[in-house]
Amino acid sequence: MILNNLKVLWQRLNSVGIIKKINTALSMWQRGGYRSVADHLSLLEHNRKERRREKKWYQTHASLTDFERADIRSQIAGFASQPLISIILPVYSVDDIWIRKCIDSVLGQLYENWELCIADNVSPHPEVRPLLREYAARDSRIKIIFRDINGNISAGSNSALELTTGLFSVLLDHDDELTEDALFWVASEINLRPDVGMIYSDEDMIDPSGKRYWLKFKPDWSQDLFYSLNLITHLSAYRTDLLKKIGGFRLGAEGSQDYDLALRVIEQIEPSQICHIPRILYMWRAIEGSVAHDPDSKPYAYERARDAIRRHFERCGINATVEPTVFNFHRVRYLLPDPPPKITVISVTDENSSALHLNAAVKDSGASVICFLEAGLMPQCENWQTELAGFAIQPGIGAVGGSVLDPNGNVVDGGLIIGAGGLAGVAHKGFRKTFLGNMHRNQVICNYSAISLSCLAMRREVFDQIGGFDEVNFPNALFAVDLCLRLREAGYRIVFTPFVEMVREMELLQKMPTTSEEQNFRKRWSSYIETDPFYNPNLSKKDANFSIDI
Repeated sequence: MILNNLKVLWQRLNSVGIIKKINTALSMWQRGGYRSVADHLSLLEHNRKERRREKKWYQTHASLTDFERADIRSQIAGFASQPLISIILPVYSVDDIWIRKCIDSVLGQLYENWELCIADNVSPHPEVRPLLREYAARDSRIKIIFRDINGNISAGSNSALELTTGLFSVLLDHDDELTEDALFWVASEINLRPDVGMIYSDEDMIDPSGKRYWLKFKPDWSQDLFYSLNLITHLSAYRTDLLKKIGGFRLGAEGSQDYDLALRVIEQIEPSQICHIPRILYMWRAIEGSVAHDPDSKPYAYERARDAIRRHFERCGINATVEPTVFNFHRVRYLLPDPPPKITVISVTDENSSALHLNAAVKDSGASVICFLEAGLMPQCENWQTELAGFAIQPGIGAVGGSVLDPNGNVVDGGLIIGAGGLAGVAHKGFRKTFLGNMHRNQVICNYSAISLSCLAMRREVFDQIGGFDEVNFPNALFAVDLCLRLREAGYRIVFTPFVEMVREMELLQKMPTTSEEQNFRKRWSSYIETDPFYNPNLSKKDANFSIDI
């Protein structure tokens, strides 16, 4: 009797989706590495607050006003050039309702100089071919190729790529939608930056009922975050001749074919040719069986992504390994040469925490890698020096730092957001270390404009090249932030790794910048204070916690 009652209860709970929600929550907890139920509940509360802010954001930003549409049309009329933009759309097994919404989103574009290049991959749905022919008959800008043999997504995408004649090609999945201003913003960037080679935008999700959610506000180009996860995803656009030069989509990369494509593209262009549009231009549909609905629906894709990164490193001559980390994202480990570089750790104390004293300490060091470390910090792993040195010796990296936590596991120092909460705020400060944070950056390797002096490593030659800490303009405070910004100005990346953890038992006496130092900083770095490239402008700068700006 009891057993029968339990079975009935289970069936009822399952029928209303409660069991699925519980299993999903447990799966997220396990994959995300949460240490306790309290951690997970705290995360859920944080997410609830952000969902409320997200709801308010959609109330004013979900669609364009007639005035905004008129303004966009006026801007288009004034473009110096109106480049043809190709849209690559491989089609396979998809319900006609979704492909109609997908194609209709292209037909509704405010920017009209486009061509839609569709490759039907021998779709098993009988209504797909007549549907595509119907649309092609309605609009001459729609081109279709019906493949004779069913291939994988890479083969289908390559067939669509063969149809393209536009200057740029935009990637579109057969069940997703573009916002009506998507191609306008792509064309606008092409006009503003004629040498641009790769463009990506922010994105969100859309469910079967048409409800939009999960705003993904991304940073500007962050190479090390890109190695941790596919930062680009949607909307992505590439110079068409570049796609054809590299041979299009690689067969064998299916599941991560877009990631692999982007990795091969960035090998052909400079970082300055990669443009981020901080606007939601793409709606990723979450339906049963899609990755948007269930990230584990294609488990093979994770390892294929790591294989793509490994191939990229091999082509670039970079000695590194790639392994899975939280949520099956990727952790890059740079290997040290034999013999390894000599490392000097310079302890930063109340007595020597000035630009003058620390410059002198570097001069006394004969090591090729120097590491500034706040006195009293307790490393949480034995190989922290090796981890930092692996990043520090990479030619494109200027400085690297780790995560500083309080005894309870909360973030207190690390990556810095310029202009947040004043001059510079600590990214995700107060978050549990198990919180993913914005674009998962609290738990994966990524880039910031600056990192804290609490834990900062770099090559001695780069320190000397940049002129060390500025003793004149920032003698007592802000000199480490200034150093990082000068490194970025010189073309170096600033890296944050959460895999170097330090626990701060007692904080040093924090030196506040003098009026002169603050004025010097505001004058020298006004552009960063106004717009930090690693902090999306749709986020509030009240602090550095990445809350949606409403």
